[in-house]
Amino acid sequence: MAHKFDMVIRGGEVVDGTGAASFAADVAIKDGKIAAIGKVVDSGAEEIDAKGKIVTPGFVDIHTHYDGQAVWAQRLSPSSSHGVTSVVGGNCGVGFAPCRPEHRDLLVSVMEGVEDIPEVVMTEGLTWDWETYPEYMNAIEKRPHDIDFASQIPHSAVRVYVMGQRGADREPATADDLAKMQAVVREAIGVGALGFATSRLVIHKTGQGDPIPTWQSAETELEAMAMALKDTGKGVLQAVFGSSGRTLQDEIDLLSRLTRMSGRPASFTMAQDNGNPEAWRDIMAHLAEANTRGPRIRAQVFPRLIGMVLGFDLTVNPFNLCPSYQPLAKLPFEERIQALRDPMVRARLLMEDAQDSFLPLTRLGRRFDYIFPMGDPPNYEPDPATSVAAQAARRGMDPAELAYDMMMENGGRALLLLALANYGNGNLDPILSLINDPNSVLGLGDGGAHYGMICDSSFPTTVLQHWTRERDGTRMPIERAVQALTRDPAETVGLNDRGVLSVGRKADLNVIDHGRVTLHSPQVRYDLPAGGRRLYQDAAGYEATIVAGQVISREGQSTGALPGRLVRGAQAAPA
Repeated sequence: MAHKFDMVIRGGEVVDGTGAASFAADVAIKDGKIAAIGKVVDSGAEEIDAKGKIVTPGFVDIHTHYDGQAVWAQRLSPSSSHGVTSVVGGNCGVGFAPCRPEHRDLLVSVMEGVEDIPEVVMTEGLTWDWETYPEYMNAIEKRPHDIDFASQIPHSAVRVYVMGQRGADREPATADDLAKMQAVVREAIGVGALGFATSRLVIHKTGQGDPIPTWQSAETELEAMAMALKDTGKGVLQAVFGSSGRTLQDEIDLLSRLTRMSGRPASFTMAQDNGNPEAWRDIMAHLAEANTRGPRIRAQVFPRLIGMVLGFDLTVNPFNLCPSYQPLAKLPFEERIQALRDPMVRARLLMEDAQDSFLPLTRLGRRFDYIFPMGDPPNYEPDPATSVAAQAARRGMDPAELAYDMMMENGGRALLLLALANYGNGNLDPILSLINDPNSVLGLGDGGAHYGMICDSSFPTTVLQHWTRERDGTRMPIERAVQALTRDPAETVGLNDRGVLSVGRKADLNVIDHGRVTLHSPQVRYDLPAGGRRLYQDAAGYEATIVAGQVISREGQSTGALPGRLVRGAQAAPA
């Protein structure tokens, strides 16, 4: 029997990504596109019963670091286990292309320090069958994946490719250097880079503790890169800021100048500062005013507290910088836990002060006022009264002692959550305002990076579970939540062929049992190249995730289908 459609999803509640009210409908798919929405009489070669479920566009994550994982793995997970069907790499100006052979170790060191990817994982996993950026794109394109991958050209790689060691040493670029860098960027946009990304964040260091190549790069250099985008008439700018002596308002003014001269839109990393919890209001007001003068700039915001997961099998814990812990960190996990059970070892670690470290994030593991038990399911809006410091005070204990004992639970695998940002009020009320600001967009999931510190690429599940269903406080309507996960990020980077369920758009969808969506606690896996470690989070409730009309996962478990493709450049919406 011939079927008119490749797939029909029947009887679901369609949440189409526009923010409009949901509606009951069938969705038909043909040749990787949405062919019909409404009452579909004709059959599909595959049929999915979606009664009692919501049907959404596939989620779009515009801030990831899958630049390496897209080389050594076919699944861009955990993202693809959380309803994400398109990801964008190259963020924060770090990546692996372009790269001359003599600079490979340098770019690996940049990614090791900035993104917490172990050097041995990259050494084992990267094939380096490219040198130029077009060759990197070709290398990605020939590797099948479960979901779509798009890339931005990273500033650090461009600077080192053109300037060599002078670029790594942050020497000022000459006029000739700038002209060559512009040519590289134009070439990248020409072969499908979505844009150009940079970092001026002071805590971004190499694996040896040196500032990354783009830190303190001159404004004239950024202007040159912006003008390269103008020459092509394409692309977006992406930046992360945090230079000493400059406010975020100063950096917004810089971005505004770059967008006006280039005619290209931009985005930047934005969070609530725990130490100055009301500052975000003035920053977003400043951004709104800047957006009256030129192409739109969006603040990339994260929908839960920004932090790190702490544990005895992870990069950071309250004792990782203690002298007596250093030899333990080199032991296999079970031997390490056995040693940590020794009362004498425990007493010695509790007496020692943490040493300094050239990697800033590793120095933050003792902020006990902002450290909370992780729990399962994890709680990303914990009561401040449950912090390690607060609980220790009630018990008359030293907070380090309590943290030690907590992490020793579950065979030494228990985890703690450190809130570094987005938690200055002890709740997420300000973050709801940030999410709903017209000049913001969801991002900062960092999939493919910080393997031993976070698993923030699971954030779509937090949005569905916490923000629309379980939160004790103001929630988001499901229609707004889906819009924030789909159309808004897709539009921000120019992927207008997806992010909305309408006829002619790419058939990337989710069938979700909304009432059953649950995010599980992170678990440590050793499944990276060379047996490298990463945090991984599973979720329940994703009955089917579909890419280009093919089911890639059911209940978060891979079907083995690999319809994901490299996305070359901005994509127009269907007529």
